[in-house]
Amino acid sequence: MDRVRIDLHTHSTVSDGTDSPAELVATAARAGLNVVALTDHDTTAGWQPATQALPPGMRLVPGAELSCESVDAYGRRVSVHLLAYLFDPTSPTIVAEQQRLRRERRDRLRTMAVHMAADGLPVDPDEILGLLDPDAPAGRPHLAQALVRAGLVSSVDEAFTSYLGNGRGYYVPRRDTPVETAIEMIADAGGVTVLAHPFAASRGPTVTPEVIADLAECGLTGLEVDHPNHDSETRAELRDLAKELDLVRTGSSDYHGTNKTIAIGQETTAPEEFEALVARASGAAVQVG
Repeated sequence: MDRVRIDLHTHSTVSDGTDSPAELVATAARAGLNVVALTDHDTTAGWQPATQALPPGMRLVPGAELSCESVDAYGRRVSVHLLAYLFDPTSPTIVAEQQRLRRERRDRLRTMAVHMAADGLPVDPDEILGLLDPDAPAGRPHLAQALVRAGLVSSVDEAFTSYLGNGRGYYVPRRDTPVETAIEMIADAGGVTVLAHPFAASRGPTVTPEVIADLAECGLTGLEVDHPNHDSETRAELRDLAKELDLVRTGSSDYHGTNKTIAIGQETTAPEEFEALVARASGAAVQVG
């Protein structure tokens, strides 16, 4: 019998992917996945259309990627992403925090676009935001796509490297949820949490093993070990750390459609790790589809 294939980190057009939720499910099916998680940034709006599009035999794990921050050994803020699964999306605390994050993302995108337009770059803040649904989380990839359309860069990656990355002239910081608060918030809503791409140094400063140990004490469920931005040495280090801290080990593509070159299902989670993750959810109102 073929081994079950599981990808626990994907994005749709509801946040910054290029596949609609229904298209993403179809893409996952064509790639031979048996289980796929939809983890759009700071929103659960894609859950229902993705569930409705599920083909027979495929399971959907409802989730979200939460924008969080931690503190390093020197007291500096470090951006971290937290994958949350199987939580109750109607939790008032979660709803309020996701609304705040989406509002601040939209304000941040407008600020960056206004600065670029003021410098003569061919971007229109109103046009960019007008292409998004009113409740969609706006992010730098949407601005990057506008730069590609304008012919200023050839790819989203080039846009980040040249204009939008941390330390570039148009980068604007944001105020994210303290990661400890997010872990508690999701646990209170019956869900589980996995630290996304925790040692992906190519994305910027990362947390330390000591911070991850503290997060495990706060209730963190797992670590995303197998990720496209982790090399073999990093994966080995994370596997050892997860074993030491009794954390679930996941693998995921972080699929964004054509916004990235990563294929859905490029990285996967072992079935036994997936079952361990689900087992740690505390009888959440939302179950695996």
